[in-house]
Amino acid sequence: MPSPPLAPIDSPLDLDHLSRMTLGDTELEQEVLAMFAEQAVRLLAAMAALPAETGALAHTLKGSARGIGAFAVADAAASLETAVRTGHNRSHALAALKEAVAEVRAAIAAILKH
Repeated sequence: MPSPPLAPIDSPLDLDHLSRMTLGDTELEQEVLAMFAEQAVRLLAAMAALPAETGALAHTLKGSARGIGAFAVADAAASLETAVRTGHNRSHALAALKEAVAEVRAAIAAILKH
C-alpha cells in the first residue's frame, strides 16, 4: 500500500512526519536519521549477500522508512517485497530501492551537516 504524505513535498523526507514521530526533539531527529542512513546501507548490502532474505530485509527497511517519513523508500521496499513474492521485476524493484535510498541518504547528509 503506498504511503504518500498528505501534502506534496520536494524532499525525499517528510520532515513534518519525522517531527511528529520524535515529538519535535531535534536531537532525537538527527540521531534517528543517522541510524536510518546506516541501517539502509547495511540492509542493501545484506540483500546482495543473502538474496534469499531480500523480502524480509525489504520489509524491515519499509517499516524503518515509514517511521522517519522516507515514504519513497518505504514504497520502493514494498515494491521489492512484492517482486520477491511474485518473482516479477525483482532487479528493477531493487534498482528503484537503491535509488530511493541514495536520495534519502543525500537529504539526511544535508540535514546532519547543519
